[in-house]
Amino acid sequence: MELLANKLDCSLSYLINGVTAEQMEDIELALGYARLALENGEVAEARTRFAELLGNSNLAGLTALRQEAEFGLALALEAGGDLDQAISIMLRLREEELPAERNIEVAVALCRAYRESEQLGQAVEVGEQLLSGIARQPWTDLLVELGATLLAAYYERGDMLRARQFAAELLNAADALGTPRSIVAANWNASITARVTGHNDEAVAFAERALAVQMEHGQPRNTARMRFAYIRTRLRTGSVDAATAREMLLASIKEYEQTSTSTIDQAMVYNELACAEYMTQDLDQAAEHAVTARDLLPKYGHVLGADANLLLGRIYGAAGRAEEGRAHTAGVKEWLDPLPNSRRSASTWYATAETMEQLGDADGAVAAYQRALACAGL
Repeated sequence: MELLANKLDCSLSYLINGVTAEQMEDIELALGYARLALENGEVAEARTRFAELLGNSNLAGLTALRQEAEFGLALALEAGGDLDQAISIMLRLREEELPAERNIEVAVALCRAYRESEQLGQAVEVGEQLLSGIARQPWTDLLVELGATLLAAYYERGDMLRARQFAAELLNAADALGTPRSIVAANWNASITARVTGHNDEAVAFAERALAVQMEHGQPRNTARMRFAYIRTRLRTGSVDAATAREMLLASIKEYEQTSTSTIDQAMVYNELACAEYMTQDLDQAAEHAVTARDLLPKYGHVLGADANLLLGRIYGAAGRAEEGRAHTAGVKEWLDPLPNSRRSASTWYATAETMEQLGDADGAVAAYQRALACAGL
């Protein structure tokens, strides 16, 4: 082929792909800029660059680069909160023949996107399908990350026994590998599993280990997310006071703004900040940040939107503005109605019922208790 390229006075790249060396260089440069924009948190810019790149006809014959651009666009869409479109692209990619590592990367992102959109059954299916299909292939960093994402879907769905068992398996795998990436992934999600199952000391210890390793070896985006997870764990377990947590969360927001964290990640940190401010009785700031959290979310059912509305109901109730509190609490229904029944939805409906009772909405409380029972399968 090199001989033919010389005889035809063209590049080897053009003979193989129909793309000149100069065009190939331009595509790779554009792809690099798009990746950089995503890593730096410039989500809209990354989305535009990946989309423009995919509109380049020269990319059609470059399968690996086209798949990388499509995956990059899916990650940018996910970071921007457009989970449905991101999922659609990733499902299309999975129908193609992908390199082994890319296949796992897509599975990790797809499992995460399904989980973030409250499609927990599909999230579990994606993770288990790949992990059970590897014939007990030795663990790698990527497989531990997939396992950690699957673990998150387990505890979100309420499979607590399976979550505890699988968390122990992942921790053993990460310790055997000894790599920073696997240690962070396993300890991060093992910490959340420990917290939601009431093992608070374990939760803090796992979170501390994950954060320490992440800060030494990790990328900015995951470092920001891990720091937030650590603060949240300490606040929820009572190992830090609300005022200190508030200052730490304010620092996390600045860190998030400089990385490619998704709008859902950002909504989570604003909602947690609102909780800390509510606990310190700074009600005006708490309300402002709860609204910010809610407004960052996509316009479809999401438990985090319900959490923000529920918090607003409590804030206005504490401020003596019961009518406004009842209106916000009633708004929980709009966020939860599109979602399938789950443990997390049941918990939110139960908390909503309690809040409605406190705000004097007896009929609304009865309806919310009934929805909580239905979500719990009772």
